[in-house]
Amino acid sequence: MSAGWNTIESDAGVFTYLVERLGVKDVQFEELVSLDAEFLRQRGPIYGVIFLFKYPSGEKPQATPVDGTFDYEAASKQFFAAQTIQNACGTQALLSVLLNKGQSIDIGHKLQEFKDFTVAFPADLRGEALSNSELIRDVHNSFARASPFADEAQRLATEEDDVYHFVAYASIDETLYELDGLQPAPISHGNCTADDFPDKVIPVLQRRIERYPAQEIRFNLMAMVRDLRLRAREVGDQQWLYQEEQKRNAWQWENSLRRHNFIGFIGQILKGVVHSKLQEGTPKYDEWIKDARDNTQKRLADRQKAGGGANDDES
Repeated sequence: MSAGWNTIESDAGVFTYLVERLGVKDVQFEELVSLDAEFLRQRGPIYGVIFLFKYPSGEKPQATPVDGTFDYEAASKQFFAAQTIQNACGTQALLSVLLNKGQSIDIGHKLQEFKDFTVAFPADLRGEALSNSELIRDVHNSFARASPFADEAQRLATEEDDVYHFVAYASIDETLYELDGLQPAPISHGNCTADDFPDKVIPVLQRRIERYPAQEIRFNLMAMVRDLRLRAREVGDQQWLYQEEQKRNAWQWENSLRRHNFIGFIGQILKGVVHSKLQEGTPKYDEWIKDARDNTQKRLADRQKAGGGANDDES
């Protein structure tokens, strides 16, 4: 059941301002461009990582995980929620880290109330509580891209569909856990302190990626870290602080664009262009149409020569 939850992008700016609107203090997300422990450590302290990957929709549940071991006892001690809705797995993944890092992160009173309310729930009821939280759903949906079309038909994904899924990794109680709401319990990957986390999580991620064909590159990895502006101020690095402030400004601008539907605006521009061409007379208008068609055919021919094909879709 995914009614009421919209798809959001796997984007550092989206996740940073999403948790901020939920009341979380001094946390941001950083996209990781390489599986390098030292690169990850430089962004520390690291609260956890969020991993996006293509999920095989035909995959069947297994009694044991491919990597690691199920820790059913941890499911009752930690905040671990079963995923009961589509489209919200990104928000659920980041909450899986936040709500297990209460000693390190100020999650704000609203999320603390939600955590306290669900503390005695089993994983399936925690998932239902999450899906029915108006606060979390409304904040989540505020970062969805505006769509000019209302799709009232909901359908389950088939094996032919490209389905993507988020999971979280974090050091909790000195153990490296994989927190995946589609699994029956947290998956333990062995002992891991907060300081060890960069060195321990990278091999786990590498093994996960190695399950896919070599040509599969559709992955995304983000680290949940302490606000880097605070670190820049602490060390007195004004250039670093300026870069982080500029990054925040760019994120805010991009997030504001996501909330707007530009179809009407684009339509008005096209009407204006066509009107101006018609005022130049029918011969000029026909010449403009012919030039546009010729240019389109040339671009298609150039793409075919380059081996792209005329009907390739962007991933």
